[in-house]
This record gives sequence, C-alpha cells and structure tokens, in this order.
Amino acid sequence: MLVQSSAPTRLDLAGGTLDIWPLYLFHEGAQTLNAAIAVRAECTLSTREDGTWRLQSQDTGETLTVSDIEECPDAPRHRLVLRLLQHFRPEPVTVVTRSDSPVGAGLAGSSALNIAICGALSRYTGSPYTAESLMSLAANLEAQVIGVPTGVQDYRPAMYGGIAAVEMGPAGVTRSELRVDPEELGERVVLAYTGQSRDSGINNWEVTKRHIDGDRGVINLFDKIAHVAATMRGALETRRWDEVSRQLAHEWELRKQLAPGVTTPAIDALVARGLSAGAQGAKVCGAGGGGCLLFLADPSAVPAVRRTLTDAGATVIATRIDMDGLRVHVS
Repeated sequence: MLVQSSAPTRLDLAGGTLDIWPLYLFHEGAQTLNAAIAVRAECTLSTREDGTWRLQSQDTGETLTVSDIEECPDAPRHRLVLRLLQHFRPEPVTVVTRSDSPVGAGLAGSSALNIAICGALSRYTGSPYTAESLMSLAANLEAQVIGVPTGVQDYRPAMYGGIAAVEMGPAGVTRSELRVDPEELGERVVLAYTGQSRDSGINNWEVTKRHIDGDRGVINLFDKIAHVAATMRGALETRRWDEVSRQLAHEWELRKQLAPGVTTPAIDALVARGLSAGAQGAKVCGAGGGGCLLFLADPSAVPAVRRTLTDAGATVIATRIDMDGLRVHVS
C-alpha cells in the first residue's frame, strides 16, 4: 500500500500565543487569526517487506531504520515520527517526510507535518478519526514529545486550510471561517525568510509561565493582543486593508514587549527596509527571534517590497492562500 498526504503551513495574523491552554481562559473573547498557505508538509507511507521501519527526512537527508519502534535509539530529529508510529502501530513501513517550509520559519511546519503524518497513518491503519479528534491526538502526542503544552491554532490551518478565526474559551475551541477573499489577501502578502531559524530561547512556554505566575505586564500585553485580534477580524471581513495592516503593525509592537529577543537587529533592519519600500505593516511569524517575516502591502507596492527584501539578503517565499487543508491519497 502507498499513502501520500500533505498539509499546509500557516501565517499567524493576530492573537498568537493566546491559543496555549490555559491562557485563553483569562482573556474574554480570545481568538487567533490565521491563513493557511501553499507551503506544504508532505508524508509518504509505503509497505516494507523486511520487518523494519525506515524513517527518511528529505529535508535533512537523514535516514533511520529500526527493528522495534518501541525500543528505538535516541534520535532527536525523528522523535515525533517515532511517537506517532508507536501510537498507530502500523505494520513495517517506510515513512518519507518533506517540507516546503524552511526549518524554524515560524510557519507551524512541525504542526503541518504532524497532521500530514497522522492523516496518512490513520488512513493506512484504517483508524477511524474525525478531523477534530485527529487534531487533538496530534497536539497531545506532540506535547509528549516536546515536553510542554502546544497551542491549538496551528493544527486547524493544516487540517482545514483557508482563512479563519480560532475562538477559544471555557466551552472549548471553535474554528470560524472568515469572509475574506483569499486572492485579495494573498496579493497583499509578502513572506520573507530571514535566513535564521527561530531562536530556541524564544519559548512561548516561558511567557505562558510568567502569565500564570501573575506577571501583570504580560497579562496586560495579552489583553491588548486579544483586542488587536478582534479589531483585525472586523477589518478583514469589511475589506479595510489599511486597518488590517495597522493592526498587524500594532501587534508586532506589543509582541516585542513580551520577552527579550523576540526581535533582533537583523529583523528590525529587514522590517525597516520593507516599510520604506511601501509595506504598510509587518511582524515576525511565530514566536520570534528569527524565521519568517510577514509584510502586508498594497498590491501596487508588493513588487518593490519583494525586491528590497531580496536585495537585503532575505529569501522571499512565493506563496498563496491554501483553501484545501489536509490531503490524503491511497494507491
């Protein structure tokens, strides 16, 4: 049997980090806004006849072969895949993974790959999972691997695609698709990779702990970030693009105050270059410290912003809004 799957990564537009339980319980109307993009993570499963499991990453060129997935060697780069295999327990297979996203890009590439692998393994083993239960499983298994709670927003763009608000509260988590033309948003987006992976010291869990410990500065910042997300949502659905860009820039100013190292001199320089070329707003993708930068600009200014960022040494990633979500094909 051959199973091929893929899932999109995402742009986090506003409200990030609030999606980590229990932070959203402390902020009325907490929501995150994101858009799936056609920068996909892929998985291929194929049956093996030699009684071993082989894990191959096309991104790193690393291959691991094990005869017992329960007693496998320490392999940090394969820990998530091994944990998923231990849960689904398929017959011996080759698992080949690949991602269009740079490592540490802040585009939720690990979550997209997680959903792609879970989708493939669910189909391969005939395990009955709904979309919601599969996302819950993926999040819980990933938390076991990384040792800290995961957020809820990153799995939903990978599963469903599109542009959405992830609403969070005591009753649970709900995904609401936003009334936004994907082409109209996509033609305003410039996504640039800084060339540096996100700093592992920029850890959302550290910010989460400060919040839970009662740090009033962090709590107040998240109140403001929640308000930015609500304001941006209204602007997106009424096509007020100047306001969307203003809120993007506002969140970036707030997010830089959450922890040292969220921004760097190199990031600041690239943001300044993009804004001087005509971008109306910018922010780092994900937790900060490196990875990708998201710029919003009027379509007429997008070519100049792209050229300026390329000239400054960044890699502009061609992308579009991805409406499809998880894809699984069996042959």
